Amino acid sequence: MRRLRRTAATLSLALLALTGCNKSKGEFQVAASFHNLSEPFFVAMRRNAQDEARKLNVDLLILDGQSNSAKQTADIQVVTATGTRGLILAPTDVNALTPAVNDVIDLGIPVVTVDRRVDRSKRPVQHFGADNVAGGRLMAQHVIAMFPQGARILLLTGAPGSSSAIDRTKGIHEAFKAAGPRYAFVAEQTANWQREQGLTVTQNILTSLGGQRPDVIISEDDDMALGALEALRSIGAQGIKVIGFNATPEALRMIREGRMEATVEQSPSRQIRIALDQLVARIRTGKPISGANITPILITRQNLGQAERINELK
Repeated sequence: MRRLRRTAATLSLALLALTGCNKSKGEFQVAASFHNLSEPFFVAMRRNAQDEARKLNVDLLILDGQSNSAKQTADIQVVTATGTRGLILAPTDVNALTPAVNDVIDLGIPVVTVDRRVDRSKRPVQHFGADNVAGGRLMAQHVIAMFPQGARILLLTGAPGSSSAIDRTKGIHEAFKAAGPRYAFVAEQTANWQREQGLTVTQNILTSLGGQRPDVIISEDDDMALGALEALRSIGAQGIKVIGFNATPEALRMIREGRMEATVEQSPSRQIRIALDQLVARIRTGKPISGANITPILITRQNLGQAERINELK
């Protein structure tokens, strides 16, 4: 709590810097702190959040965590001490944001998480997101269906400490363990959700493997998968299947063209719209927040029409 007791002048200046001096137009303000707005998934989530906020007649302050837990914490401290009535959080790290969340709870401000959960808070925080363990299982089960006699797998994981990466990895490993030892991980390494790292990590692993290339690359998000595809293209490797996660328009286009095998849809629009609806209802009427657990869908060429962002394909 002591961190929140700064001078009013300092907080006001910090808030002005965050908001860009925008004047309030809605009934009240809520804030959404996203993990990293350079990632396509959160770009889509921001767009849907802004649209839903207009429908609800509330001001929505969007904060970019920039993959930095210290920045997210500082942003939250500023906005919750200067009038924000509710907080939506997609935390960079499952544990690092817990102290900031506890401060928000102490202030009596309702807080929810989207896409990524926060652990060990003093009171449960309702979560809105896809079942990432189930999403990981879907990826592995698709590989098992494609390669019933077994497969060599390269796994690109998300940023360490992210609940979505933790859960997707868990689901992937559980499914392959159940399928037996004929499914072998030839390499497993983080590419931190970044396309550039997906490219370089994949290049380095393929070089180290020599002629023993994998049958499939499982990437825990589409950006890393697109980097892996570029790595394969650069060396002329063919026949290696690539599976991603998030069903971004670029990944969907690659699937339509037969250059990428599959992705997992986790509905960023549904996540953020339901979260904002319930948060605003809690502020206005005191209605309890229930959260939402969204069932992921594996998207291939056969069911591209089920992808939430299919209309964005060019």
